[in-house]
Amino acid sequence: MTESLPAVGRTAVGVAALRALESRRPDRLFDDPYATAFYQAGRSALPATRDGLGPVFASQVAIRTRFYDDYLLGAGCPQVVLLAAGLDARAFRLPWPPGTRLFELDLPEVLAFKDRVLAGQGAQPSCERVAVGADLRDDWAAALRAAGFDARVPAAWLAEGLLVYLSREDADRMLTAVTELSAPGSRVSFEHGTTDGLLARARATSGGEHVTRLWKGGLGRRAPEWLREHGWEPATVTRSALAERYGRQDEQTADGFVTAVL
Repeated sequence: MTESLPAVGRTAVGVAALRALESRRPDRLFDDPYATAFYQAGRSALPATRDGLGPVFASQVAIRTRFYDDYLLGAGCPQVVLLAAGLDARAFRLPWPPGTRLFELDLPEVLAFKDRVLAGQGAQPSCERVAVGADLRDDWAAALRAAGFDARVPAAWLAEGLLVYLSREDADRMLTAVTELSAPGSRVSFEHGTTDGLLARARATSGGEHVTRLWKGGLGRRAPEWLREHGWEPATVTRSALAERYGRQDEQTADGFVTAVL
């Protein structure tokens, strides 16, 4: 079942494991009832040395998941687009307003694996979910339009855990396409910063190279400037500030998240 998952798709299995751990905490920041099923179905695809990476990424994954959940539900957009949707089940686990249309873009192999697991759980989406198999380094915009996306209607875009896997050129190309597809009032959010702290800790952990060798850096700290130059109004928040807001202990870091409105 997992043999066809690409390397980046396999990292989504590890993230699902961390969401499952967070969901079992009495003080959990979110509840993902499908995360355990994703992990159990995909764990054989993970490297044998994976266990040491959990503590490195656990806090970051918990904080970003909660932050993005709140961002998407508060955006007030009738269209939602999850770029590199991975194995998060937001279409199924969040209370979407009536009429919400949610597009999940990811590699066809990842979406096929995801759909098989969700079908086995009898999961039903709480919105209109449209899965779009596409490589974000190719012409994914055409595939999104063909699936029914309306560029005249405001959309909330999310690129969770994505830009770090893209080169600066690919990140620029992807966000340019997002801008061209966005009606006034649209929003976008993704991680902001260099992730230097995470990178150093992951590299120092046994098995960490399986993840860090895939990282290319994206826009790094230039994201707010890039967004302003392309007509967006950005705002940033650090992971440290969010940890304090959520009552969690986390490393002191300037890395965090950017949101922007067009």
